[in-house]
Amino acid sequence: QVQLVESGGGLVQAGGSLRLSCAASGSIFRINGMGWYRHAPGKERDLIAAISTTGSTYYADSVKGRFTISRDNAKNTLYLQMNSLKPGDTAMYYCAAKGRVTLRYDYWGQGTQVTVSS
Repeated sequence: QVQLVESGGGLVQAGGSLRLSCAASGSIFRINGMGWYRHAPGKERDLIAAISTTGSTYYADSVKGRFTISRDNAKNTLYLQMNSLKPGDTAMYYCAAKGRVTLRYDYWGQGTQVTVSS
C-alpha cells in the first residue's frame, strides 16, 4: 500500500503564501504521477496541479501563475507552493498519487485545510 500524509495548511491573509507538503511512504514503486486536488464547500473536488514522473506539470487555470508543484524523489515528498492566495483558494487540499498500473488517482492523503482571509 501507499500512504500519503499532507502538512502545511493553515490560515493566511489574502496575498500571502503557504507551502503544502505530501510525504509518501509504503509501496512507492506503485506510484506514477502525483497531484493536488482541492475541495471547497458546495463545490466539486478539482485537480489543480499535477506532476508526472518525467517532471511535466499541469495547472488548472484558476491557479496557473500562482501555484507551483514540485517533487523531491529522494525524500518521496510532493510540494505545492501557493503564492498570491485569494479567499477563493479556501478549501481542503488533498495529495493524490496515480497507480502505476491503473494510471488513476488510487491513493489519497487525509487532506489539509487552507483558509484564506480577506
